[in-house]
Amino acid sequence: MYQRGRRYHAAHLLLRIFWSTQAQAAPEALRVAVVVSQKVSKRAVARNRLRRQIQAGFQTLLPRLPAGLLLVITVKPTALECDYHQFLQELEQLLANAEVLDGHS
Repeated sequence: MYQRGRRYHAAHLLLRIFWSTQAQAAPEALRVAVVVSQKVSKRAVARNRLRRQIQAGFQTLLPRLPAGLLLVITVKPTALECDYHQFLQELEQLLANAEVLDGHS
């Protein structure tokens, strides 16, 4: 995933995207992982809050995404000053740049 996936950068997020062709993964599955390292914050409470906000943003975008994607969202240290709406806007922009939003493939 990290070697063969495509990367897209934003101010506070990094998106890695890979089309699933593996036999063990269901081809209709859309899998999303959110990575928040200790470089962002040493406090687990802050890291978990960021992770929950990004996951909630993805819930609103899920119907607009195609099946068979593997997505990894890495949070940058500057994301501590963001709120939910900024994350949602950046996620939408990253997915549009990757041309996977609203039926693009």
